[in-house]
Amino acid sequence: MITIVLLILAYLLGSIPSGLWIGQIFFNINLREHGSGNTGTTNTFRILGKKAGMATFVIDFFKGTLATLLPILFHLQGVSPLVFGLLAVIGHTFPIFAGFKGGKAVATSAGVIFGFAPVFCLYLAVVFFGSLYLGSMISLSSISAALAAILGVLLFPLFGFILTSYDLLFTVIMIGLASLVIVRHKDNIKRIQNKTENIIPWGLNLTHQEPKK
Repeated sequence: MITIVLLILAYLLGSIPSGLWIGQIFFNINLREHGSGNTGTTNTFRILGKKAGMATFVIDFFKGTLATLLPILFHLQGVSPLVFGLLAVIGHTFPIFAGFKGGKAVATSAGVIFGFAPVFCLYLAVVFFGSLYLGSMISLSSISAALAAILGVLLFPLFGFILTSYDLLFTVIMIGLASLVIVRHKDNIKRIQNKTENIIPWGLNLTHQEPKK
């Protein structure tokens, strides 16, 4: 019974639409009606500013971490923490508290990885921020980190680098989460190809994106 309750709790944690609620409560703004219409960290930064964006990122990140740690905190045996983390990501993507229309799962997925494999999460953070500096695009950085996650879980155990051995469940879930992130960025990929993707005022913008005003 406790297992079922905690699994539901993991999904509900993931379903907290932090950006949407912050916009509505503190700014009287519905993020779905502004910018990209997304309720995640990137659009929150763009529409509501740095403080709101950072608060959204922190909440979305650590709700994934907390969900992953639930079985450890409650000394639950028999179900991998990754299953709880996966439910949090599903909750973030299809939140019951926001009409099942959620974000792109980047921050929450990162929080899940941090809760289960923090060193692997650090590796992905290096890829993310390195790509962000070169391309000036959060979308491209998210996609790059997702691809790096797939390559990492497939190749690192061969060399004993960061991941010392293959964990089938970890491998499958990482590939699943990374694929979800990439699919959720399909519109961004089209804009990157057309050189009209939104950029941040930092980095080299090597692909010379010119977003539409």
